[in-house]
Amino acid sequence: MSILTKKNRFPIRAALAGALAVGLPASALTIPAQPAQAQSQDDLDRVVTALRAITTMRADFTQTDRRGQTLLGVMTLKRPGKIRFEYQGAQMLVVSNGRSLTLVDYEVNQVQRWPISNSPLGALLDPNRDVKRYGRLVQTGNPDVISVEVRDPRRPEFGVITMIFTRNAAAPGGLELTSWVALDAQNQRTTVRLRNHRYGLNLADSVFTYRDPRRSSGRPR
Repeated sequence: MSILTKKNRFPIRAALAGALAVGLPASALTIPAQPAQAQSQDDLDRVVTALRAITTMRADFTQTDRRGQTLLGVMTLKRPGKIRFEYQGAQMLVVSNGRSLTLVDYEVNQVQRWPISNSPLGALLDPNRDVKRYGRLVQTGNPDVISVEVRDPRRPEFGVITMIFTRNAAAPGGLELTSWVALDAQNQRTTVRLRNHRYGLNLADSVFTYRDPRRSSGRPR
């Protein structure tokens, strides 16, 4: 992916901020809105089990916003609550330390932060809280694909995240998270697709810190 220019960097940053404030990531992936009838409710329990079974994970991702702008990068996850998105060709970083989700823009030396509890991404990072309580199965038309939509009806400003899993015996819990679609309170849709999953990595907590560009010392936070 080519280096971002000043002309297109600001729309991308705005799309990132808007999407990440209430979740993560738009594309041609279509998720039917009707409750699943053919799939067993047991699949929801399987999703929770699979998410809990992930201790650490790293995967390559493609993130696409509603305008079709695509960013590539690497996602790293560690339970409980830690996640990191490193973007190719952009001096931006998204990281969660388990309490807050932070967008760091090194080109303009800015930092934005939101409570992780305010984000549909919490459904990925804290399935015990969100998936079982607010999740429902949606139809996929494929018995090997499970789709779960998570929203808090009492807090629509937190947005909606729909996670897509495929059955894979080699993945923790027998399901592999392949993508998710996030819709924020302003109907900004973003999609993240994952590939090349790696599980069970030895990840230090320092992976989920960042260098604060506002500090001359450059010390990580």
